[in-house]
Amino acid sequence: MPADDAPFRALILGDVVGRPGREAVLKLVPGLRREHAVDLVIANVENAASGSGITPGLFRSLARAGIDLMTLGDHSWKRKENLEVLQREPRALRPHNYPPEALGTGATVLEGISGEKVGFVTVLGRIFMEPVDCPFRTIDRALAEFPADVRIRIVEVHAEATSEKISIGWYLDGRVTCVFGTHTHVPTADERVLPKGTAYISDLGMTGPYDGVIGRTIEPVLHKFITSMHATFTVAEGNARLCGILVDIDRKGGKAIALRRVDIPAGGRDNPSAGPPLPPIQEAAGGVPEAPPASETEG
Repeated sequence: MPADDAPFRALILGDVVGRPGREAVLKLVPGLRREHAVDLVIANVENAASGSGITPGLFRSLARAGIDLMTLGDHSWKRKENLEVLQREPRALRPHNYPPEALGTGATVLEGISGEKVGFVTVLGRIFMEPVDCPFRTIDRALAEFPADVRIRIVEVHAEATSEKISIGWYLDGRVTCVFGTHTHVPTADERVLPKGTAYISDLGMTGPYDGVIGRTIEPVLHKFITSMHATFTVAEGNARLCGILVDIDRKGGKAIALRRVDIPAGGRDNPSAGPPLPPIQEAAGGVPEAPPASETEG
């Protein structure tokens, strides 16, 4: 059990892209949990299987690596295996502002390893995205349904427009613990704790290959831009990195204490499972899952 004054610590990872992203998770997350006493790990995984979607096998592999909650975004319906995962796995979510008739849900309450309840909701943005219900009102409804004793509340905004994400951050300041953005695969440098105690960042970036174009091989993307002709986009390979944020949270009040960006190369460590020498924000204590087996075969 953590010390009474130790913060609740959440590690939140940007979109896991293809094999390079999955391997970064398998190598680094177990060590990060151990070295930094992480209570909860959340990741967007809608690009985990060959760059689009998730499969049941890959879901299990990433869960064994220590990811407690996995989310999908605008690719929720682009791979049939997504439907199987959403149907079977309560720790897999799709955006909550899809129609209520859609399979799955985008809001849940789960527990960290030390027992604290955490409310979580994920929504799609509407600017430059497909038509969905209002993310502001959708979040309001989800928050109203969380039990009163759920003080730690985390919101994902899967969206294109930075202005929309920032607006949601200000709208929720003081009402939730953390608002983070995903989708663009490009990490932003605007992480901060807002005045009323909400941790905020516009985009976590991706956990995947950065020697490419937002996770895709460079040449076909250039061909598409230059010629306007069709090109098949494959997952890039080089410079895989694990990116996201580490957030310290007051266990009693649910306010964010501090956050820092995480950007860790996936290769080149003598003992990859030990995690990086990333100094913690504050001292804390907690358990860690066993190291996972090798990743399952998938592009």
